[in-house]
Amino acid sequence: MYEWLKDYQQLTQDIDYLEYRLDREETELKRWVEGDLADVKLQRESIGANLEERVQKLRKEINFKKNQLNKLIDLVNTFKGLDNRILKMKYIDGMTLEKIADELNYSYSHVKKKHAELIRLIKFIDEQGII
Repeated sequence: MYEWLKDYQQLTQDIDYLEYRLDREETELKRWVEGDLADVKLQRESIGANLEERVQKLRKEINFKKNQLNKLIDLVNTFKGLDNRILKMKYIDGMTLEKIADELNYSYSHVKKKHAELIRLIKFIDEQGII
């Protein structure tokens, strides 16, 4: 029903973590290339020996996840119905409930109530293991 929201949240979390790891690996690589470890001779089994490969692998994985995220957003943009629109505008577009109500020409109280119902439904479905 709303599995797309969980998929979206998981993909964004995965991308954030992969970007953190990439930053950490690139910082370490910079130390080996031009920093304090530049004069250290690398051994085959040393940490620095395959840093470049790990950086490339992380970049590739980030690009793949971002591509999946873009495909998911494109799919969600085709969904109809107030429920999907509220969830998309709130969690993908990052809009406030006030702004959503204004955009959709509904009262703030209606959108707030609808959002609360959706969150309760999603939590219930999640707790029951339906998704």
